[in-house]
Amino acid sequence: MISHPSEILQKEKENKWKALCESADNNDITLPDDPPFINTLKHIMTLSDFISRSFIRNPQLLHDLFTTGDLTSKYTGDQYKKRLNNILSRYSNHNNETEFSLLLRRFRLREMLRIAWRDISSIAGFHETVKDMSNLADCIIDAVTSFLYKRQCLKSGIPTAKRSGKEQHLVVLGMGKLGGQELNFSSDIDIIFAYPEDGNTQASKPVTNQIFFVNLCRSIIKIIGSSSPEGIIFRVDTDLRPFGKSGPLVVDFDAMERYYQTQGREWERYAWIKARGVAGDKKSADMLINRLTPFVYRRYLDFGVFDALRTMKRKISVEATYRTSETNVKLGPGGIREAEFFVHVFQLTRGGVDITLQEPNLLKALNKLSSRGYVSRETCNELKEGYVFLRNVEHRLQEFSDQQTHIIPKDDISRYRLAISMGFDDWESLKQELTRHMTCIHEHFEDLLETEKHNTAKLDKDRSKLETVWYKTEPDEHTKKILAEAGFDDPDSVISILNDLKNAPSTRAISSEGKARLDRLIPILLKESAKKEDSSLVLSRITELIKIIERRTNYLSLFLENQDTIVHLVNLAAASPWIISYLAKHPVLLDELIDPRSLYRPPNREELEKDIYQRLEHIPDKDDENRIINLNIFKHSNVLRIAAADISNAVPLMKVSDHLTDVAEVVLDKVFDMAWSHMADRHGRPQDINRNNISDKDLMDYLLQPPIYPSEKPQTNFIIIAYGKLGGIELGYGSDLDLVFLYAGDVGKTTDGARPIDETAFFARLGQRIVHILTVNTSAGKLYDVDTRLRPNGRSGTLVANIDAFKTYQEKDAWTWEHQALVRARPVCGDPVLTRFFQYIRFKILSRQRDKRELSDDVKGMRERMRNEMQRHVNGMFDIKQGTGGIVDIEFLVQYLVLLNAHKHHELIKWTDNVRLIETLMTQGIIQKNEGWILKEAYITMRLKTHRMTLQNKPPIVHDNEFQELRDAVIKLWNVYLNLKDS
Repeated sequence: MISHPSEILQKEKENKWKALCESADNNDITLPDDPPFINTLKHIMTLSDFISRSFIRNPQLLHDLFTTGDLTSKYTGDQYKKRLNNILSRYSNHNNETEFSLLLRRFRLREMLRIAWRDISSIAGFHETVKDMSNLADCIIDAVTSFLYKRQCLKSGIPTAKRSGKEQHLVVLGMGKLGGQELNFSSDIDIIFAYPEDGNTQASKPVTNQIFFVNLCRSIIKIIGSSSPEGIIFRVDTDLRPFGKSGPLVVDFDAMERYYQTQGREWERYAWIKARGVAGDKKSADMLINRLTPFVYRRYLDFGVFDALRTMKRKISVEATYRTSETNVKLGPGGIREAEFFVHVFQLTRGGVDITLQEPNLLKALNKLSSRGYVSRETCNELKEGYVFLRNVEHRLQEFSDQQTHIIPKDDISRYRLAISMGFDDWESLKQELTRHMTCIHEHFEDLLETEKHNTAKLDKDRSKLETVWYKTEPDEHTKKILAEAGFDDPDSVISILNDLKNAPSTRAISSEGKARLDRLIPILLKESAKKEDSSLVLSRITELIKIIERRTNYLSLFLENQDTIVHLVNLAAASPWIISYLAKHPVLLDELIDPRSLYRPPNREELEKDIYQRLEHIPDKDDENRIINLNIFKHSNVLRIAAADISNAVPLMKVSDHLTDVAEVVLDKVFDMAWSHMADRHGRPQDINRNNISDKDLMDYLLQPPIYPSEKPQTNFIIIAYGKLGGIELGYGSDLDLVFLYAGDVGKTTDGARPIDETAFFARLGQRIVHILTVNTSAGKLYDVDTRLRPNGRSGTLVANIDAFKTYQEKDAWTWEHQALVRARPVCGDPVLTRFFQYIRFKILSRQRDKRELSDDVKGMRERMRNEMQRHVNGMFDIKQGTGGIVDIEFLVQYLVLLNAHKHHELIKWTDNVRLIETLMTQGIIQKNEGWILKEAYITMRLKTHRMTLQNKPPIVHDNEFQELRDAVIKLWNVYLNLKDS
């Protein structure tokens, strides 16, 4: 009668326990008198021959692990390193290589037993187990490197750099799972060796650094990777180095960089995603990784890599087909490698633009793919759960005998043992869950890189016809017929557009690979463009974009790999030439077309702040160039989303301006942080505001008010004031930012840094730095045009004004038009105390009682001056902004009414935007309700028209009879309230 696997395991448990007891007696070791622990011990010994064999051979190990409490304790920080150093320091002869190797192997065995115990018993989860394995490997590699480096120096001299003469140290880079700090239990370690600079050793008989480090690396591999009666430490694989097995074991940084620049292949980019300094000179390791980052991550959306990735995918799939007769949790269909490939595809294609994806750890990278919206949360969770499950299965397989295996055993007993170790009651239950996860991973893997294949069948017939149009050198009537049948309204125009594209210098200059991509793309563009009204015009707009982007052929690949983006592009081109021009200026935004969920839904303020945080969190504070580039990408991508939502009527006008204002404020917040850090790092911080000087009771009431905005900057003594459209929360596409910078400080005060400067100079440079960041041109464009002329004394005044001087100026010297501007002014970033001080000043100025006729004359005089300087005079046309009865007339009328009445109606001072000011004028009884509704309707209607005309790349000028009724009503109200002789 065949015994059930559970009976066989029970017999094994009894035999192993008996053997352990006998061994303990023979070695005079007392086993723990702890029944729960003994039960756990028996269970784990049954599930792991590695643990049972090790404890039976050396029961002292069990005694030590139990009495120290290490089996139940979590290691923190550099505990492995401390423990190993403590062991090595006890031996006076630890410079002996044989003894050193023996100590390492004993240390490794003890810690591997601890890790396996904690994993199998579920004291430690997956994340702790792989981190422990990685930390253990790091500390051993580092100890071996340090030990052998000193010995090698005694033998050959200290290696030094030819140029600088500095001592050179070895850099050990962990690749693969070691690099990602996710090493599995019985894994090879993939490493690459390097050293910073070429040179020679300092010795009576010097050798080159190359010879020195080659000998050192061979010794490292020998100690770590060689077999001995005490076992192996780690199997070492160095095949990922330049030129692979045929290449030198170690090279200097310059040679490595040259190799990857001239001969690096896509699979090597794939491998370097996980590179991490694990031993030796880790600071130099970081420098090398940074030098090679442009090779790994292109500074654009690298959809051109897809063909190479398809080749990799086919190799993975082919290898997986060989595993169909066995369940291989790593290499089989739906295995660990397919999950890794899924994540790395996104990292390679997008990591150069979205630096947050430059993450060696797979699960962290997967979480970022989800948080950044590249994969759905559902997909992320499925892949995470599947990956962790398979990695746990992998660990249980390897922990059984400390052997590198990924194959599910075929015999019933081993399968039952594996099921029990995974927490299942039987093999069938485990098999069902294993199949579910592997099927899910394989489906996600199969969906990658397949867009074109899925779309080809339905496009073949139409494409073949339209291809003949593109390939024709001399179009004939048949060609025109094909275009007409496709839906084009003007075939002759289409032929001219295509010929113009063919003969464009940019088209003639593209590579043969790029030409092939263009040949595949044009028929699809023709098919989609033909569906639109004004189809020839739509095609013309798109081909103008193609001329700009085609030299960087990865953008052509983006369309081919994600053919839904072509549909969105055509829709946008049909609706707005401005958007196409915007894409032409910022091609990196083409990526936004991939996901319509985000394209037509502008994020709210909270989502914007989360997005910008994620974009910048991994960029060093001092890497201003990268931070500014990512700020630009953030700003431009969100403006594109707002415009796309606008033309599709997904958001109303007022929300468009709200969204544009939110984007600007979030950008300003980060720009302030960057500029402040830049100055503070160099000169320290200014001193605190002297609050003893603040005695005005009204001002104190202002200081006690709740926060003005969510991101205050305490103790900076500096604020940014927004005027104009930003201040009025009425930004449009391409609006300048009207900014005024104010600071608080006493004459003679200096900053508190090592290189202190006068606070006045500090704040002046801070303002200059903010303007520079906002206006500097980068590869991703620039953030905003900035206008600072509304500061005290305009262009002749200092860029950054002292707030006391600002107060005096507003009280004594400011013109009426400057008080009009103050109506729309609001703080958007900076010190909370100073913010309230500004609000107090604004309140005091706006709440003055004014002479009605003098105010009317001033407002009308400034309005006429502005109209004469800025109105576009075209016969039979109306300038929506500057024309009589237009937008600016409404704004001036509102400002006049606010300045005239705010001394009695303080509610008017609360708002800065015209719509709420108009509503407040109504509720306070200053204007009639019907008058208020007229002003609101006229203002919103005309602003909506200017938005639409901007998106059509047209100036805000319409036929003179448009808005006639609204204009007449505005003119009548202007005359009623401002032309006092008529009132």
